[in-house]
Amino acid sequence: MGLPPLEFSDCYLDSPQFRERLKSHETELEKTNKFIKELIKDGKSLVAAHKTLSSAKRKFAGSLNEFKFRCIGDAETDDEICIARSLQEFAAVLGNLEDERMRMIENAGEVLITPLEKFRKEQIGAAKEVKKKYDKETEKYCSVLEKHMNLSSRKKEVHLHEADSQVDQMRQHFYEVSLEYVLKIHEVQERKMFEFVEPLLAFLQGLFTFYHHGYELAKDFSDFKTQLTISIQNTRDRFEGTRSEVEALMKKMKENPHEQQTFSPFTMEGYLYIQEKRHFGTSWVKHYCTYQRDSKQITLVPFDQKSGGKVGEEEVVFLKSCIRRKTDSIEKRFCFDVELVDRSTTLTMQALSEDDRRLWMEAMDGREPVYNSNKDSQSEGFAQLDSIGFSIIRKCIQAVETRGINEQGLYRIVGVNSRVQKLLNLLMDPKIAIEADTEISSDWEIKTITSALKTYLRCLPWST
Repeated sequence: MGLPPLEFSDCYLDSPQFRERLKSHETELEKTNKFIKELIKDGKSLVAAHKTLSSAKRKFAGSLNEFKFRCIGDAETDDEICIARSLQEFAAVLGNLEDERMRMIENAGEVLITPLEKFRKEQIGAAKEVKKKYDKETEKYCSVLEKHMNLSSRKKEVHLHEADSQVDQMRQHFYEVSLEYVLKIHEVQERKMFEFVEPLLAFLQGLFTFYHHGYELAKDFSDFKTQLTISIQNTRDRFEGTRSEVEALMKKMKENPHEQQTFSPFTMEGYLYIQEKRHFGTSWVKHYCTYQRDSKQITLVPFDQKSGGKVGEEEVVFLKSCIRRKTDSIEKRFCFDVELVDRSTTLTMQALSEDDRRLWMEAMDGREPVYNSNKDSQSEGFAQLDSIGFSIIRKCIQAVETRGINEQGLYRIVGVNSRVQKLLNLLMDPKIAIEADTEISSDWEIKTITSALKTYLRCLPWST
């Protein structure tokens, strides 16, 4: 139900029904006042939330704008170019949209907050002041009237007429205040229909303008969005098309880890530990090494995979010779010695495995070490063309010609390294070597005998 009407004529009667109608209007004004206060508070929160959201979106747009896509390879396709500039396009759209949001936020105070506060203070506040005056005059009038009604009729006629005149004046003044109060209530109730609602409409219109600007931006962005969607789909299709090939290549590399040598510009490359002498002993430093057989150039880069950075300066040296280290000559496994052109000292290197050492030695044309047992000590040395040496060569050739001349892959198929070394050590034993008529036992395979012969010849001194 709506509010009951207030008639000016009721001000003179000041009936209980009038007072009840007046009270319902006062209650409604107080309710409106509280509602406007909450609305102003919520409006300020909304503006603050828009500012926070705008700040977050601008930061997001700034991050997008700063990031630059870097595609694989030197040449970029049209699709890659489109995708690469997409983040900057996104940032530009967001920035443009937030510019419009800031205009809306800046106008929100003038359009919404200020008019509502003005209406609450100037209209509802004024009505409250008139109500205070009305209540004060009511109390004053009622007090004078009660006092007047208690006058004795025995008083002089002059005094009674004077009292009646005073009460009439008070009654007239009270009626005037009552009329002003009713007028003000009517005025506020009518004004709230436009002065209260109009700012809300203006604020919503600002929101609609903001959203319409976003709609216009979306239309302008439509062409690039279509182009970007096509580029993304083309890139996805190419990825799906080549994924099986890449996975097959990865599987091939898993099955044969050394396949990368096929694509490497170097004869051999990989990690090696290099022995470095220090004041209080030696240390083994990890290096990434490359070797080029044509130039015999070795590049040494100290590198720590855990930290992902160099731990020293790159060094370039040139190979003179390479020989495998015997297991009992050093505490470390998988070692070989490298003699350099520009150094007087030998460089001792440690491979990652036995197979890795074999690959490095093959790349560097490395030689196998041989124990020359006719020396005074069992130190590591080279073969000699002495009586023992000629005896070894004759026995190997005799064994080959006697029972291996028809072997498939003669002198090409290599024997097991440990057995080759064992046979060489046996043949270099002076007790065996002086027995000229002793043949090599048939227990030894032909490929072991031929490998032992090749190893012995390979280890002969260069001056021989």
